[in-house]
Amino acid sequence: MRGLNGKVAVVAGGAGGIGTATSYRLADEGANVVVGDLDADAARAVANEIVAKGGAAIGVQFDIADEE
Repeated sequence: MRGLNGKVAVVAGGAGGIGTATSYRLADEGANVVVGDLDADAARAVANEIVAKGGAAIGVQFDIADEE
């Protein structure tokens, strides 16, 4: 089932543990995933793995505690 085709999902803390698993699952369901994490390199690595498996993702550095 790919019920999230055409949707965009933003995952905070997407480069570790539950966040990584969530990023993969959302991509498996068809979502375009923004993998966000404090560690930009780790976020990009997760996004690259999703893309390598045929999904759509980008990895970005962000801190949701910072209003800017």
